Amino acid sequence: MTPSVEPATASGMSAHDFRELYERLRRRAAPSTVDGRCGALRHLTPERVAAAAAEVRIGRTVSLAAPIDTVQGPDDPEPAVHRMTGPSPSDLGSGGLHFATDRFAMNVHGDADSHLDALCHVVFDGELYGGVPASTVTAEGARSLSVDLLANGIVGRGVLLDIPRLRGVPWLEPGDRVTSGDLRAAEAAQGVRVGPGDLLFVRTGHRLRRTELGPWDAATARAGLHPTAVEFLAEREVAALGGDGNNDTAPSAVEDIAFPVHVLAIHALGIHLMDYLQFEDLAPACARAGRWSFLCAVAPLRLSGATGSPVNPIAVL
Repeated sequence: MTPSVEPATASGMSAHDFRELYERLRRRAAPSTVDGRCGALRHLTPERVAAAAAEVRIGRTVSLAAPIDTVQGPDDPEPAVHRMTGPSPSDLGSGGLHFATDRFAMNVHGDADSHLDALCHVVFDGELYGGVPASTVTAEGARSLSVDLLANGIVGRGVLLDIPRLRGVPWLEPGDRVTSGDLRAAEAAQGVRVGPGDLLFVRTGHRLRRTELGPWDAATARAGLHPTAVEFLAEREVAALGGDGNNDTAPSAVEDIAFPVHVLAIHALGIHLMDYLQFEDLAPACARAGRWSFLCAVAPLRLSGATGSPVNPIAVL
C-alpha cells in the first residue's frame, strides 16, 4: 500500500484560517447556472454524462446506501418509523382482493441513514449558497435551492477513493481526518484520477466499524475530511461528494464551526453532499474489477421545498 503523504491525523485549523479558505473557495466558485444546473452541477455537462456511460464494463449494479434503521441507537435517537397500514386482520382471513400498505417517516439529516443534503441545507452568515437570503427557508419549506433542483437526478462518473485501504487498516478511527494528501495518494495507489464533473465518494470505513463494533454517538466522534481537503474538490471541479460518515469529522477541526466541510462544500462551492452512505459492497467489487470508477446514478425523492432526501445511489460497473 502507498502510505499517506501527510500524517494520518491532520492538525486543527484556526477560525481565521478557515475564514480565509472559505472566502478563497467562494471567490473561485462564483455562483452560476448553466443549462439549469446550479452550483457544482454545472461541471456535470451532458457530454460528461454521456462519457460516463463508457464506465460500464460488466453491467453489475451496486447500492451505495445503508439499510434504513428503525431501531433506536446511540447514533440514531430518532430512527425512521415504518408502520403497516394494511391489510387488517379481518382482510387477511377473508377471500377476495386486498393490499398490503405502509407508511414511512424519517429524520432526513440524522447520523445513521443515507441521505442527500440540498444546497439550502447550510445557513452561514445569514445566507444560503450564492448569497440567497436565509429567509427563503420557511416553515412551509425552502423557496430556493431545495432538493427540487435534482428532479432529474445526478448521473455521471463516480470515483471511489478508499482511505483505509491506502493506510492498510479496516477503518479510520473516529476523529481521524482525511487530507488532500490522502486523496491524492489514494488516486495514485488505485490508478484513478478524479476529474471535472465527477461524483467523488470517499470511504473512511465508518459503516464497517459500526457493523463490527456496534453503533456509537457519531455526532461527537467520527472520521471525515479535513477542511483543507475541500480545496481538492474545487481544483478537480467535483460535481458531488459522498461519504460513509458525515463527511465532516467530530470533534470539528475548526473551533466554533461544527461542520466546516458542509460550510465549504455546500455553502462556498455549491456541492451537493451525500452523508452516511456505505461502500462495503462497492469497495470489494471495485478491487476485484481493478477499476475504481463507474457510472453512478443518484435519484433523490421529489420533495418540494425539502432540504434533503433519503437516497440510494447506484453504481454500475
